[in-house]
Amino acid sequence: MAEEKGVCLIVGVGDGLGSALARAFAAEGHIVCMTRRARHLDALQALATDIEKSGGKARAYGVDARAEDEMVGLFETIEREVGALEVVVFNIGANVRFGIRETTTRVFSKVWEMACLAGFIAGREAARVMVPRGRGVILFTGATASVRGRDGFAAFAAAKHGLRAVAQSMARELGPEGLHVAHVVIDGAVDGVFIRGNRDDVDALAARDEILKPEDIAQSYVALARQPRSAWTHELDLRPWRETW
Repeated sequence: MAEEKGVCLIVGVGDGLGSALARAFAAEGHIVCMTRRARHLDALQALATDIEKSGGKARAYGVDARAEDEMVGLFETIEREVGALEVVVFNIGANVRFGIRETTTRVFSKVWEMACLAGFIAGREAARVMVPRGRGVILFTGATASVRGRDGFAAFAAAKHGLRAVAQSMARELGPEGLHVAHVVIDGAVDGVFIRGNRDDVDALAARDEILKPEDIAQSYVALARQPRSAWTHELDLRPWRETW
């Protein structure tokens, strides 16, 4: 493992990209703190144990990222009990498809809360602890829906457009304070449990590098976190080489 580099918080760690991000930042020497809803805490703790068996350091927290009090408490706990946060990654997706006539206000509100409001809360709390130190990295996971809407994705696109706006505003406000804020547009299908449950050609796509691989995506996040401040990236597009765009 690399020399210890402070704490990395990843908000939204599932079985795909979130897990890959946790492993990648742990391999870089960060103490990785991971969140997921409390009902998935056992799985998250198993991941933390696996990371530690590999020589890394990891902690798991059952948190609802939409709940302001829980997120405020999480940041306070990490800063007090684990260490100074150097990297915060917001990685909640909420990718659901509903035709506009079937999209209820409850669905629209829930998707917005998960993919936009939760990102705002995470970003705000990260800024509060990082600005006084004059350093830190805040990364937001976006999607194709961050830059264009399509049929059936009004709720998701609205939320991801909003998250991108939050990231852009934060980058302009916090850059002069020494904080690197970046938004990552993940354009294409990502290999994982969800995609494998809906397609039967994933192995073939992966063999030809025609689907985004979580481990490869994670390396781009690590590279963003390493960037010197003389050449910061504030938005990064990631897509397979054969993706139409």
